[in-house]
Amino acid sequence: MYIRALRTQIGLLTLLIGATFINMACSTNKPQPEPVDQVQTESVVAEDVHHPFAPEESAPVAAEAVQIKADYPQQYIVKKGDTLWDITAMFLQDPWYWPEIWQRNPQVANPHLIYPGDILTLIYVNGKPQIQVNKGDEVIRQATTQKSDGGLQVVKLSPNIHRKSLDEAIPLIPNDAIRQFITRPRVITKREWEEAPYIVGSDDAHLILGADNKIYVRGELDKERVRYSVFRKGNELHDPETGKLLGYEVIYAGDARINSFGSPSSGELITTNREVLIGDRLMSVDKSSIDRVYYPRLPKSDISGQVISLFDAISSIAKYQVGVINRGTENGLEVGHILATYQKGEMARDRFLSTKKIARGEEHKLMVQLPDERSGLMMVFKTFDHVSYGLILESTRVIRKNDTVKRP
Repeated sequence: MYIRALRTQIGLLTLLIGATFINMACSTNKPQPEPVDQVQTESVVAEDVHHPFAPEESAPVAAEAVQIKADYPQQYIVKKGDTLWDITAMFLQDPWYWPEIWQRNPQVANPHLIYPGDILTLIYVNGKPQIQVNKGDEVIRQATTQKSDGGLQVVKLSPNIHRKSLDEAIPLIPNDAIRQFITRPRVITKREWEEAPYIVGSDDAHLILGADNKIYVRGELDKERVRYSVFRKGNELHDPETGKLLGYEVIYAGDARINSFGSPSSGELITTNREVLIGDRLMSVDKSSIDRVYYPRLPKSDISGQVISLFDAISSIAKYQVGVINRGTENGLEVGHILATYQKGEMARDRFLSTKKIARGEEHKLMVQLPDERSGLMMVFKTFDHVSYGLILESTRVIRKNDTVKRP
């Protein structure tokens, strides 16, 4: 029986070997694919920082609206100190269309964040302009091996992406201009101003106060709150079209801490960015942040208004100064909206009007209203119900009170 079982096992082994050779012979008759290089990549997930003011859906823009400058650079390396607005102006006639040429680019998780060392190149895809970015901190290491028998070449790519914070990104505007945002502009009603607690006196009877000075405050304070912002009364904001009072502009002067509550209460000034005067009001700290990263874009609908106040200026403002306009959230304005400013055209006398026309009673034609001239671009950075604050990004001439603002 042992010999019979051994013969059975030998037979099965013979059948298995035969089947293996048959399969090998069949596989040699199949056409073999051409050898190709195999590329193995390690997946890298880039950091995606959602833009704080980016709308979930952008309004469609006609392709012909995005106009490229004739002398745009073939390639540009981002440098420290650059601003997104100035870089955009190198490529586009209208810088606010920057998101349009980025949104079609799948290379970047957040297209509105670029960093020093990044290489920007403008190309055309299906006839449409597109900005390509090569991240300056992306390092590719290649390890190439070649088999001795002439087999497949394998190239391994290992991209390393260094995560950078939002603070390292190229800002829209220079940091010096951003400092104006710290002034925390606020618009309040007449009643709010009159009812706010105010500084009634100071230690050593100082009239002009600064940081570390002791202050005495009269008025109703919230005993659950010890820190307040100090504001000075600014301009009354009236609508030039209707004469309606839109609110009081109050100017941030510093921060104060209340040490003891009473009548009056006592405290001290913690920080100041301008002199504090007797009569300045205390209000709760404005916790609404003014971000340094913006999403510049056009309003979805036509908006027309006027400059009603010049922030920290007497007669005119220019690039990187702030103006107040008589339009706000009730009119559809949002942070990041771009408006053009226009200087009102002068009245000119037509010295060549014939005396015959004057004789026919057409004296009104002697004076001609010249068209408004565009003077600059403004980006809205702070909105209220009926007014907004805008930063001048471009100016070809001075911008004055009562100048017109509208969608470009």
